[in-house]
Amino acid sequence: MRHTLPWMPVNPSWPGAHQDDGIEGVGGAELARRVRVHFFRAVVGANLLGAAVVAGFLTLVIPVPAGASAGDVLIANAVALSYLLVAIPVGVLWGRSLAAPIIGWLSAGRPPTAEERARTLEFPWLGYRVIGPLWAGGALVLGVFNAFPPASLGYGAMVGLTIVLGGITTCTLIVLWAERTMGDVLASALESGVPKEPVGPGVGARMVLAWALGTGIPLFGLVMVAAASLLGTEFSVERLAATALFLGALGLSVGLLAVWIAGRSVADPVEAVRAALAEVERGNLQAEARVSQGSEVGLLAAGFNRMVAGLRERERIREAFGTYVDREVAEHILREGTSLTGEEVEVTMMFIDIRNFTAFAERSSATEVVATINRLFEGVVPIIHEHDGHVDKFVGDGLLAVFGAPRRQEDHADQALAAAFAIDRAVQAEFAGELSIGVGLNSGTVVAGNVGGAGRLEFSVIGDAVNVAARVEAATRQTGDAILVSEHTRRLLSRTAAASLEERPSVPLKGKTRAVALYAPATTEPDARLVDSPVPLWPEAGPRMALPTDR
Repeated sequence: MRHTLPWMPVNPSWPGAHQDDGIEGVGGAELARRVRVHFFRAVVGANLLGAAVVAGFLTLVIPVPAGASAGDVLIANAVALSYLLVAIPVGVLWGRSLAAPIIGWLSAGRPPTAEERARTLEFPWLGYRVIGPLWAGGALVLGVFNAFPPASLGYGAMVGLTIVLGGITTCTLIVLWAERTMGDVLASALESGVPKEPVGPGVGARMVLAWALGTGIPLFGLVMVAAASLLGTEFSVERLAATALFLGALGLSVGLLAVWIAGRSVADPVEAVRAALAEVERGNLQAEARVSQGSEVGLLAAGFNRMVAGLRERERIREAFGTYVDREVAEHILREGTSLTGEEVEVTMMFIDIRNFTAFAERSSATEVVATINRLFEGVVPIIHEHDGHVDKFVGDGLLAVFGAPRRQEDHADQALAAAFAIDRAVQAEFAGELSIGVGLNSGTVVAGNVGGAGRLEFSVIGDAVNVAARVEAATRQTGDAILVSEHTRRLLSRTAAASLEERPSVPLKGKTRAVALYAPATTEPDARLVDSPVPLWPEAGPRMALPTDR
């Protein structure tokens, strides 16, 4: 369970969170107390294990010199005890001084500075920085002491090396165990920033330390036995059996413990990343992996979180982009880029315009005008989308819709006509004669692509067919029809759809040298096969306002 400090944002979606004690919301002072307690336990336990390793080596691996008496052994033990009485207070004071910056920002309930964060991430190495020198001092003192008669220089060297092995055992366990138990503190420190390069025990260092405990030290014990034999020491069968049992038990127990700690220190954060990745694959872009290490694995989790943050930002841009640009167009631009190279494609254009809207706008406030337009488009746009068209642009009180680009449609003319029928029926049902529209359809070859310059682009269609569609819509005011279809569109319609139209007298279109043949629905109720979606329920948008009768 993730522990949170007063300044830390709470993110309940963090998968793979470390579970030390099942308590949430632990304050900085409590977390500081736990640092002291956990590290004290790690130091005491590791030192006891290190002392046991030394005792086992001196008892079962390294033979006591033949000339040593009980008094000599007692004096050696007294020297060792005296050194401990000096080393323990020194280690405590030294450790407290190194831990002071960490305890300081935790107790103050504030985020750490960059230096405090670095000191916190390096804290697991405290075993080698404090305990290591003390064990090295003990190895030097006792090694030199045992180098004089009745012992020998060789025995003193082996005693010193044995104590060094105990120190390595102690420091390695402190490093591995401290990093695992300090996961909450390290995660808190990393909340304020993640280093660019790994800090603290890396994956490679942990594996080497685990090998040293599980393999290196027992093998070194075998080397010491072989060296003693070469120097003339004779071992009984019983002594060799006891030595083999000790070294084997040491490799199996301490080695397994070290490998398990090192393995979990890598597996836990990787599992957190894997669980967060599964959440992202399910569409949860709020998922994050817990960053509780400054090592390569911790930076991996931090990199994953940055990637997901980028995906969230991309999705936010996509949603905002899709609000101002038709979603089909937005997907096309995000997929194809912003190249100004267009392509020729045959499409059907639909122009929609509100009848006599200028007079209404003159008599109404700007708020009422905007509300009316939005109310209309809230019902029209979904119908266009249902027929695989997209809104190219809004033009005041009207809009231009395109069927056949950017998504290709073989039946773009039929879909456009079906959408026109559905829109006319929906407007009549919703506004009940208070508002009327004109719809003009025309088909032809256009250039579809990004248009613009100087950093301002839009996806649009350009060509004479677009102008004709606008003129066809304008002609509805002369013919009195709600829907007009050009000859170009009629030729592309299926036989059933074309049969539902009847010709209107040719009307000269503004800007065209020749009249264009126009067609309108033969009845106000289209063939059911032309409208493949039901009339949508118009979205609720507050109180309705009275509009002038335009028909």
